[in-house]
Amino acid sequence: MSASSVPETPGDTWKSDLLAGFLVFLLALPLSLGIAMASGFPPIAGVLTAIVGGVLVTWLGSAPLTIKGPAAGLIVITLGAVTELGGDDVALGYRRALAVGVLAAGVQVVMALAKAGKLGDFFPSNVVHGMLAAIGVIIVSKQIHITMGVNPHGKEPLELLAEVPESIFNANPEVFLIGALALLILFVMPHLPGRLKKIPAPLVVLALAIPLELYFHFGTEHEYQFNGEVYRVGPTFLVQLPGNVLDALTLPDFSQVFSPVSLKYVVMYALVGSVESLLSVKAVDQLDPAKRESDLNKDLLATGIGNLVCALIGGLPMISEIVRSSANINAGAKSRLANFFHGMFLLIFVVALPFVLTQIPLAALAGMLVYTGFRLASPREFSHMYKLGRDQLTIFLTTFVVTLATDLLIGVAVGIVVKLVMHLFNGAPAKNLFKADIVTRDVDDKTRRLEIRGAAVFSNFLGIKKHLEKAREEGKALILDLSEARLVDHTVLEKLHYLINEGRAIKLEGLEHHRRLSDHSLATRRQQRSAS
Repeated sequence: MSASSVPETPGDTWKSDLLAGFLVFLLALPLSLGIAMASGFPPIAGVLTAIVGGVLVTWLGSAPLTIKGPAAGLIVITLGAVTELGGDDVALGYRRALAVGVLAAGVQVVMALAKAGKLGDFFPSNVVHGMLAAIGVIIVSKQIHITMGVNPHGKEPLELLAEVPESIFNANPEVFLIGALALLILFVMPHLPGRLKKIPAPLVVLALAIPLELYFHFGTEHEYQFNGEVYRVGPTFLVQLPGNVLDALTLPDFSQVFSPVSLKYVVMYALVGSVESLLSVKAVDQLDPAKRESDLNKDLLATGIGNLVCALIGGLPMISEIVRSSANINAGAKSRLANFFHGMFLLIFVVALPFVLTQIPLAALAGMLVYTGFRLASPREFSHMYKLGRDQLTIFLTTFVVTLATDLLIGVAVGIVVKLVMHLFNGAPAKNLFKADIVTRDVDDKTRRLEIRGAAVFSNFLGIKKHLEKAREEGKALILDLSEARLVDHTVLEKLHYLINEGRAIKLEGLEHHRRLSDHSLATRRQQRSAS
C-alpha cells in the first residue's frame, strides 16, 4: 500500500466518520425496525442489534468500514425459529429463538477461533446467490400484503404470492396509499439525476409516510368509508414500542435449546449468518478506497461476541450488512468510527425520541422490505447467471427452487451436490474434487510457479489459496499454470479475478487450452486440446 493510500487513524477522520455514521443511521433505523417485525421479533429488537453492532462490536476487531446490524437475509431463519419453537405463542417463540441465538453465537466464536473465516471462500457464488434470491421471494411474499393492510390466508411463499391479486382487491385504501408511495419512492429515487439519488430513500419514505398517517389519524382506532366500503385503521397499523429501551430487554428461554428443532436453527444461524457476513466483508473490502484487507477470522469473532450480547438482551442476530456498509463508504467513511457513530445515533434516538418511532406506519416499513426482497431476487440476478452459462444458471435455479420448497440448509446442500455432479460430468477427476493436485517450483528468487492438475474448482480452492497466501507472505510473484487442469470453474476464476484486482502479483497461464461454457470471461472452462 502506498503512503498516499494509507488510511487515516480514527482520530484524524472523526468528522467524515460522524457524517457517514449519521447518514447510515437514517438508513438503518427504519430497516432495523422492519427486519425485526418481519422476523417475528418486537420492532425494538432490530434497533438493539444495530446499537450493539455499532457501539460495542466496533471495538472488538470488526472490519473497518462494515456496518453491523440485522439483515434481511436472516429474516426467513429467524421467523422460522419463532414459529416452530413457539407455535401459536409468538412471545414464547421469540424467547426460545433468543436461546437459539445464544448457542449459535457460541458456535460462531468457536468457528472464529478455529480460523473458519476461510468459509467465505468455500461456498460457490451461484449457490449463495440462489439462496439469497429465494430469501428475497419469501420476504416479498410475506411483506407485500402488509403494504396493503391485508391479512392473507396462505402461509407458504407461493400461496402468498398467489393471493396478491385478492389482497389488491381487498386493500385498505389509506394503508395501501402509504405502502404504494413507499414502493414508488424506493424504486424511483435511485434513478433520479444528480444529488437527488444520494438522499437516503428510506428517509424520504418516512418524511412522507408519517405526516400521511397523522392526517389519517392512525393513532386512534376508527372506521372510514371509501367508495361505498367501510375500512378500519388504528394503532395496530403503527410500530409498537415499549415505554423505554430498558423495558425492551428480554431474557432467552433455554427450555428447548437442545431440541432437534432448536439445533437445526442453530446450524442455520451459524452457517448462513457467518457465510453472508464474511461475503459482505470481502465485498466491502473491494469498495474500500484505501484497499484495506480485513481479517475475516477477527471479524467473525467480533460478530459472534456481538451476537451473544444481542441474544442475551433480546436482539436479532447481526451480520456485516452489505447495503448499509456500501452506503457508509459512499457517505465518505474513513474508519470504524462511522459504525460506532451510527450505533450511538440509534441509541440517542430511541432513548430521547421513542415517540417518533411509534408514528411510523407498518406499511412504510413493509414497503422497504419488499424493495429489499426484490433486490435480492432481482431479474438481473437471473440474467447474470444465464450469461455465465447454463451450468451456473442450473445450479442457481436448483438452489433457488429447493430453498423455496424446503428450507435454506437443504437448498444450499442440494445446490452444492448438483454443482459437484456437474463438475464430474464436465471432466473433473473425482480424486481432485476436494484436493487439488498442485506442483510448485521457484522460477527465481522473486517468482514461484504453481501448476494445477486435475481440476481447480470451488471445493478445492481452499488448498489452492494456501499456496497463494504462502507465496504472498514470502514476497514472491506467482504464475498460476492451469493448462493441465481438466476443469476450471467459475467460482475459482471469480476469486482469482478478485485477488488480481486487489493488486496481487498473480499471472494466469494455460487457459488457452480450455473451452468456455459461455461467452462470459469468467465462465467455467473445460480442457480442450488439439489432436496433435
